[in-house]
Amino acid sequence: MTMTMPTIKLFSRAEIIYSLKSFTAAMLALYLASRAGLPNSFWSLLTVYVVSQPLAGMVRSKAVYRLCGTFIGSTATVFLIPTLSNAPVLLSLAMALWVSVCLFVSLMDRTPRSYTFMLAGYTAALIGFPTVQTPDLIFNTAVTRVEEISLGILCATLLHSVVLPAGLTNSVMGLLDKTLTDTRRWLKDIFSTGAPVPKEDYDAISASRLRLSVDITQLRLLATHIPYDTGNLTWTAGAVRAMQDRVAELIPTLSAVEDRLKALYKAEEGFSPDVVAVINRISQWLTEHDPLTDRVDLAESLTAAEFNDQRLQLRDAIQRLESGSGQTPWSRALRISLASYLEELVLKWQACMILRQDITQGMRHGVMPRRRIAAIGNRVLHRDLGMALLSSLAAFIAIGFCCLFWIMLGWDSGATAAMMAAVFCSFFAVMDDPVPAINNFLKYTFWSAPLSAIYILVLLPMVQDFGMLVLVCAPLFIVLGCYSARPALLMVALPLLFGVAGTLSSHDTDHADVITFINSTTAQLFGTFVAARVTQLFRSVGADWSARRIRKAIRRDLVVMSSGNRTHQLQIFAVRMVDRIGLLVTRIAQGEVTRNNIIARETLRDLRLGTNVIALQQARRAFPSIGFPALLAQLAALFRTAENQPAGTLLAAIDGALTEILRMPEKSAHWRTAITALVGLRHNLFPDAPVKLLAAGETA
Repeated sequence: MTMTMPTIKLFSRAEIIYSLKSFTAAMLALYLASRAGLPNSFWSLLTVYVVSQPLAGMVRSKAVYRLCGTFIGSTATVFLIPTLSNAPVLLSLAMALWVSVCLFVSLMDRTPRSYTFMLAGYTAALIGFPTVQTPDLIFNTAVTRVEEISLGILCATLLHSVVLPAGLTNSVMGLLDKTLTDTRRWLKDIFSTGAPVPKEDYDAISASRLRLSVDITQLRLLATHIPYDTGNLTWTAGAVRAMQDRVAELIPTLSAVEDRLKALYKAEEGFSPDVVAVINRISQWLTEHDPLTDRVDLAESLTAAEFNDQRLQLRDAIQRLESGSGQTPWSRALRISLASYLEELVLKWQACMILRQDITQGMRHGVMPRRRIAAIGNRVLHRDLGMALLSSLAAFIAIGFCCLFWIMLGWDSGATAAMMAAVFCSFFAVMDDPVPAINNFLKYTFWSAPLSAIYILVLLPMVQDFGMLVLVCAPLFIVLGCYSARPALLMVALPLLFGVAGTLSSHDTDHADVITFINSTTAQLFGTFVAARVTQLFRSVGADWSARRIRKAIRRDLVVMSSGNRTHQLQIFAVRMVDRIGLLVTRIAQGEVTRNNIIARETLRDLRLGTNVIALQQARRAFPSIGFPALLAQLAALFRTAENQPAGTLLAAIDGALTEILRMPEKSAHWRTAITALVGLRHNLFPDAPVKLLAAGETA
């Protein structure tokens, strides 16, 4: 019997470089702060590790946000502490309220910029609570703390930006191309001429396609850092943002085309030769113009005129689907709807191809074609007002409880407990259930206490010069820095790293003693414990609960669009819906497989219904004689109900409107839009109902 020794994975080159850069920046910040005579130079060291990220663009953007947040938070303490220092209870309430309001604003922002608001909140706690006993010194304390933190930010930004900078290119382009690859796979599945897949298989396919929304949401958030990158990727920021919107807008079109092909296959008992011909032609066009293989400008392989000529020929072939002999009214309506969506699909995919080639050109040459590209941006992303309020309430109560405990006991280290409660209630508030993450920090902060004690009580008192300080700090900080660059061990390395660095920054290392150390460490653990327990009581929710709230938000949007009198921009709805789908997918993945498939199918159906309602709102003014307002009112009533069981009167209203509009001789854009919307509503709400549309000249 042979014994195998456990293997330890060695650090990669990237992990070692990241750790060495972070440590060098920390030592540089520590040295400059000491030379400048700042009272607590270890704050600069701690800040370096808080700001440092493996990618240079993320470091630079986070540095900007942290500088702004630090300045805002320190300014708040300068106003609050002297004003309310004689009323401890009011001061505690004011500080807790400030942290809560800042946390609420950060949760409603949902971009990396939200870090500014979150930091403004707990920076006020970090600066303000330790100085409540000396309010006359608050201005000097705030200024020095801003200087210490700014030094750490500048040093981290300098080292990560200049010394072997790790750009965002691989991460952004990898995620972008993965998104396009998944979209391309969906297109390939749609334009296979075989029979539609069975329902049980389609459910699983729907769930996998919804994960495309997760990629789009991650890309949207990662792309926020592109303007701060150190390479040519910076030039592509506008095109990448526009690409996110185009792909997001493409998802409802893809789903609708697939839905119409299924309905047409069922209505005509198979695909007729003209449908197969169009499908094959589109499939060939997609193969010839793949944005992941056409890495050169279109003009190098095909002139713009030739490219547009191909697209126009394809459009003519698609439009010929509408005219066919022996069609039933329902089959004709399906063909008109399918043709409309196919034209839309070709245009949108062409836009994605052009944008992808523009991005390639910008990365190669540092310049892009000047196009008017309007990106929706992040202003329409999903925001959960209720969860933001609950998170703010949990932070307010946790900080208030620690302050009350501090005041009643006259505990010298009570300020540290209030600080920790503010930090941990803010830091993990974006999670559905922050408690496991806070408990993890609590556990490893406890295990960092012996390391902190060795540094505070043994090693640092023996240090005689800065060179010796570097040698003392190097082993621990370099090793933990390597582990923090490894995603699987990030939540182990960070608590240990922040536990030691935080202890160093909160002590006078020249006069530290055992009693002070134990008192401060106990306060850190107590504040973290209170944050976990209060969060568990007021804020902790499950993934299913959050998923239900997101579904309700989707339904509310459908109600607003159905009951409103104005048209709604499809692109904005698509971006918000795709963002919500991305949030939903990460939550339903934790449930049962069968239930996940049902939610995936229903969510895609809601997405299609939303586009149909928007189209109906756009066409209603062109056909005042048809009862579109009454139909939209019935749809709004349906979306308000939780059961989602449409009534028979709604089916009759849709069939009646569809019969009327099919009898009209005109073939305008509004006419096609109205037919497309009505067909979509009928097939999505009543997929199995028998079709009883009347042809011209027929009577009921």
